[in-house]
Amino acid sequence: MGLSSAATTTLSEPLKFCIFDLRRGQHEGEELEKILFFFPADLPFPAQLSVVGLSEGLITFTRIFSPEAACEVIEAEMHSHVFFEAEPDIWMVMVVAKSKETEAIWRIEALRSVLKEIHSLFVMFHGSIRMLLDKEPGGGLIRGHLYTFIMDYLTDFLIGNKFLLPNFRDSLKERGTVQMLTVGREAAIEVQSLVGALDSCMANTLGYSVILFQDLLVSTTLTPDDTVNLFTYGTLRLTPRMLSSGGSTWSYLRKGSASSHAESASDRLHGLQDASSVRGDNYQIVRPLQHGKWSKGKDGFLVTDIWGVEVGNLVPTTPTIWLQQIEHKMYLCAYQHKGLTIILLIPVTSMLNGEEGISMLKQQLLENVSSKIYKVEEKLSKGWGGENAYHVKGYRYLLVDSDRNLSRASPSGKVTTLTKESLLTLNKVREDVDLERNRTKADDLEICIRAKNNSWVIAQAARGKQLYIVLEKANETLLYASEAVEKFSDRYCNGAFSLD
Repeated sequence: MGLSSAATTTLSEPLKFCIFDLRRGQHEGEELEKILFFFPADLPFPAQLSVVGLSEGLITFTRIFSPEAACEVIEAEMHSHVFFEAEPDIWMVMVVAKSKETEAIWRIEALRSVLKEIHSLFVMFHGSIRMLLDKEPGGGLIRGHLYTFIMDYLTDFLIGNKFLLPNFRDSLKERGTVQMLTVGREAAIEVQSLVGALDSCMANTLGYSVILFQDLLVSTTLTPDDTVNLFTYGTLRLTPRMLSSGGSTWSYLRKGSASSHAESASDRLHGLQDASSVRGDNYQIVRPLQHGKWSKGKDGFLVTDIWGVEVGNLVPTTPTIWLQQIEHKMYLCAYQHKGLTIILLIPVTSMLNGEEGISMLKQQLLENVSSKIYKVEEKLSKGWGGENAYHVKGYRYLLVDSDRNLSRASPSGKVTTLTKESLLTLNKVREDVDLERNRTKADDLEICIRAKNNSWVIAQAARGKQLYIVLEKANETLLYASEAVEKFSDRYCNGAFSLD
């Protein structure tokens, strides 16, 4: 399961990534047992053990001083070591090489959020790492699943032969949050009616629904954490933009075909020597993050063969996921009409007839809910302002509601107009906010900095919300910058950051 030798020299240098279990490999000569995943996979075992051993030593040492929360980051001269305890005694560690290239400037919390996202998505599709270890203590099952899943995930960060990890240019983004569509009163009533109709279709199954318009959330009946996970997957692989491009959410950074990029990136990353290296001996490995595997059927439902096909008729098997909050396995059915994507989740245990029951449910939805779907899509399309709908003239901003896992930000195209100096200053300010909030657990703070290029960079936190603003064409006075933030807060944040 290693990389090809040609890819190793260019792909392995800037990034090492491992997952290990502190409960395994406790005896001499069994140290390799604790490694569940390592990238690059063809790094010699002594080098892998060196990385894992150092990480384990740092975790043990820092627990002496902080038993409840071990280390989150260690900054060395040549590398940053980023830690995340995904499950009890199961650690994810990313080792990122520092570089003289100015693009290689990142925020630690942004890198930790990548680790958190990998784990959350993995659990949604496969269940917890510990559960798979208990199912097959030898480790072959979990290693095969982790390898294919993470390698498919990493293709979204591969540009040419280099990984483009979240850096200072992504400072006005917040991974692990949902971006919602703002709708008017009439549209909201239609959406509510549609949700009720969907619930009626699933009345006997106690199912859930999630509605997306373009890459924005319209409605959800899931818990916040499960909503974030499904929204993330939807915007990565299911929305109309993803189906048409076959690419990833990073495709706007690239030139040429996103689909061809995804395929070539996957080939370079996996570099698989033979199919058995990922299929395993007695188990099938599902790869839900593969590019270009979803398509829209004639009836509007999205189909994929990722989960296999029914024996005898070659009909694709309905995908399944795990809901973390209720720990139930659910069928995933996705329907798409123009810019509207509807995701239905039905408990596997409630479908006694399995695929036949899912087919009947789909038919019921087409017969009873289609007109409401068309009406909602039409309403939302008429009120939709396009990619720049949430642009605020003169501002480049990020608003985060941590309590509800929501965020809203300036459109990516507008953020690219900011100077490098402004973005670097913003990245540093966000780092300071992360450190202060982690250190004091305080929720009220304000930072206002004048950058070298005379732009203003402002950060405020209050009542579970954070606001980051960059003003590049502002008046020179601090008073002007403060008044600009006050106006933004009053108009777009319900006064959450106002002085009164």
